[in-house]
Amino acid sequence: MKTVVLDVRARPDAMADFTTAWNTGKPQRGTRISFAAPELLWQVLTARRWQLLKILCGAGEVSIREAARRAERDVKAVHGDVTALLHAGVLEHGPGGGIIFPYDAVKVEFLLQAA
Repeated sequence: MKTVVLDVRARPDAMADFTTAWNTGKPQRGTRISFAAPELLWQVLTARRWQLLKILCGAGEVSIREAARRAERDVKAVHGDVTALLHAGVLEHGPGGGIIFPYDAVKVEFLLQAA
């Protein structure tokens, strides 16, 4: 199963993983998309976008119009959500011009602790 991990990490921690992979030539296990703060994660991953990911999970390449139909939402609104998810690296463009959520599962990780 191909899983993407969405997490909250400081930039130096995320860059350390990148540097390690670059220096060793070995990719890190799994796909990880990191956000600098929980607020940024929730700004990108809104309730509507989460619903869209659930619809696209395992669906293969889908047009934006088809994604809007499945979500029972306006095409223009879904287009805006798709654009945000593409910019965040969560969705990809498919070879046929549609969009792909290339993962079978999503794991969200962050720690809330006292200041």
